Formats: sequence, C-alpha cells, structure tokens
Amino acid sequence: MTSYFDKRWVKLPRGAEELEASVLAPGFRAGATHCGLKDGGETDVAVLVCDSPDVKSSVLLTRNAAAAAPIRVCRDNLDAAAVRAIAVNSGNANAATGDQGYRDALEMQSATASALGLDPREVAVAETGVIGVPLEIDLVTEGVRKAASSLGRDRATGFTRAIMTTDRAPKNLSVKAGGVTISAQAKGAGMIEPGFATMLCFVQTDAQIDDPEAGLRLATDRSFERITVDGQMSTNDTVVLQATGETETPLPHGLLEQVLLALALEVVADGEGAERIGRVEVTGARDPGEAERVARAIANSPLVKTALTGRDANWGRIAQAAGMALAGEEMDEPGPHSIDFQELGAETDEAEIGIALGRGNASAHVYFSDLTHEYIHINAEYTT
Repeated sequence: MTSYFDKRWVKLPRGAEELEASVLAPGFRAGATHCGLKDGGETDVAVLVCDSPDVKSSVLLTRNAAAAAPIRVCRDNLDAAAVRAIAVNSGNANAATGDQGYRDALEMQSATASALGLDPREVAVAETGVIGVPLEIDLVTEGVRKAASSLGRDRATGFTRAIMTTDRAPKNLSVKAGGVTISAQAKGAGMIEPGFATMLCFVQTDAQIDDPEAGLRLATDRSFERITVDGQMSTNDTVVLQATGETETPLPHGLLEQVLLALALEVVADGEGAERIGRVEVTGARDPGEAERVARAIANSPLVKTALTGRDANWGRIAQAAGMALAGEEMDEPGPHSIDFQELGAETDEAEIGIALGRGNASAHVYFSDLTHEYIHINAEYTT
C-alpha cells in the first residue's frame, strides 16, 4: 500500500497507522455511479452519508466572488454544523450558470435528501468541472438516487474517483490513532490556490470534536492554505468535516492537520503536468502578511516554477520574485548569502528553497508545483 506520509514535510503521528484507503471511518457510507456528465462511462456522481443523527460538522467554502451555485446553496440553505450527507458531481462545476444553476443545485440537494430520508438542510452539495456550462440536472438527480441506493463503508475510493477531473489518481486515505479513525477524500490538480478551502475535500471521523469549525480551520490553515499549483482560486472550493463522536475520544493532537497536509501535498504533486514539488520558506519579514506575500510571489512565479522543472539553480529568479512582492519598499540586496537555492537544481523530486529578507522576525512557507509543457497541453485543450 502506497503511503501518503512518505514526503519529507509530512509525518504520520506516533502510534498512528494507515488503514485500507477504500474503507471509511465507522458510521459513514458512500456510493458512486455514472450519470453521463463524463464521457466513457466514468463515474461522475457520488453520495456520502453519516448514519449518526448526532453528527457535528463544519464546512469551509471558497471566497471567490464568482462562487459556483453549490457554494451559494451551501451558504444559504445548509445547516453547516449538522451535515449528514454530501452529494457531489464532477464534469460540470455549475459555475457562472445564473439563477438556473442555483435552482439546479437546490434540486440536487433536494433529490439527495429525499433518497436518504433527510432534511435538505442536512445535505451539502459540491460540484467540479467545466465552468459556464448549464448542468444537465435530470442526469444528476437520477445519478444521486442511484448512488444513494448502493452505499457501503468500503467505497471511499469509488467515491473519490467520481469527484476527479484532471487528477491522475484518487486521493483518499484512512488513518487510525488513539482509538479513533479518520478518513478523508480530496480532488484537485489545477486551479489551485485556496482561499479558506481547497478544491474539494471531505473528512469523516468517529472521534469527538467539541468545536469542529475551529479544528477544521486550524488544520486547513496549516495544510490546504499552504499550497498552490497555478495561483488560481477555484469557484467551487469546499471542505467538509463530519464527526460522530461515537468513540467519545478526542482526535489525537495534530492528527487532522497531518491528514490534511498529506492530501494537500498530493494535490501539489498531482498539479497538472507536475513533475516536482517545492517548499519555499520566507524568513525575516516585517510581518506575517509580508512573509506570505513574498512566499506566494516566489511559489507562483513561472520563472521559478520552470527553473524547478529544469533543475536550474537560478537563484536570481527567487530574488526577482521577492523584490516584485515588495515593490516600492526598501530591502537589502538579495544574493546567495540570503537565498537557499541549491535544491532548485538538485536531483530530487522535492526541493526546499528559501530567502531571508532581513527586515524583521516574521516567516511563512508555501508548497508549490513546477510548471511543465503538460500543464499547457492540458489547459489549452480542456474544453476542446
């Protein structure tokens, strides 16, 4: 079994063990089917349900001003603290689809609730795929009904495959530690620079979490909020955490953060066409906002990203990006004395680079992917 904790920046907490990734945490079931949004018979609609009526949950949604219809439905018509089920489709983002798109997302929510015997406000909806194309809602509602009729605890991988778009492989894992189990599924490869969420991520646990919103926010801040592939914030970013509390045992300290970081690094490694991933750390900034601004300027620089691809130890590109982020400010002239760039050209798939600004004590880091010819190929032909 391939480990999700084999990258240099993530660790499986002491005493934890990875379980079969296709098995959800106790108390949760999932199902998936093909409804016709994708060609070739690929699964494209999925449902996940919590069997406990006492579930506690939290939902994080994109801040993108062009938020998709399912995002707006979750904002308007969802009890985010008591989410029993999730309905999701791939192949169509249902974004930039106007009032009809909103009504379609509501209908998707209602159909799922009816199939599961739930209140619609207990059902979160999420969608991913092409933006600006009307949703074939009749296909989706029939799909959620079929998916809801084939639920099983061992179908997490099938659920994950149904939410993939340009992902090369499903991203899902299950971990047990301290007497509790946590399972999680994510998708994402392009249009990745989260703002309070990630592309799509769903997390389930039988642990007791007294404040799911605070716990999810902290873990997300340290994982999905630390990544970028192409500097583009999605219209559909969604993260949902569900906790049954049936074990009456709290989550071990740091477990949720490490699970989400493992998935976040998989998203970066799966960046469309990505071959290498990097971590840029900025130190010596005047304040956290400045450190963040410089780190993202470096991580999103096409010049730095292509240097990462070509293993070209061109530290001048790091200096340029940092200076661009601080345009109009005064800073000491950067150089090899203040830039850690050797791994930019190293024979490793994971590179650590950094810059010391010498302006203060604040720091920030960002994980990012390189930029290859394949990224251009994928996105030049995405709808054609």
